[in-house]
Amino acid sequence: MKKKKNNTHRNLHGELVDGPVPEEITQAITLKYDGKNAPRITAKGHNEIAKRIYELAREHDVPMHEDAELAALLSRLDLGDEIPRELYIAVAEVIAFAYLISGKAADYK
Repeated sequence: MKKKKNNTHRNLHGELVDGPVPEEITQAITLKYDGKNAPRITAKGHNEIAKRIYELAREHDVPMHEDAELAALLSRLDLGDEIPRELYIAVAEVIAFAYLISGKAADYK
C-alpha cells in the first residue's frame, strides 16, 4: 500500500499550514548540529533540488527557517564542512528557532 503524502507542515514562521511546496523556494541548505561540534552542511541545492529538500524536511517535520542572505553564504561551503566562526551567531539563532518551534527548547533548561 502506498503511503499517502501529507501536505501539512510548518511554514518558515513555525505555523502549521497545508499545501504544496511554495514556488518561491529556489535555494535550500540543511545543517546538522550534534550539540558538541560546529554545525555541518548536510545538504544543499537550488531550484528543483531545493524544492525536494524542502519536501523531505516537511515530510519529516524538520523545522525550517528562511534567511536568503545566510543561505547564500552557507551555499559557498562544501557538503560536510563545518560552518565558519564568522557565521556562529547567525546559525545559533537558526538553531534556537528550530529548537523553539520543535519543542526541544524545554530540554535545555
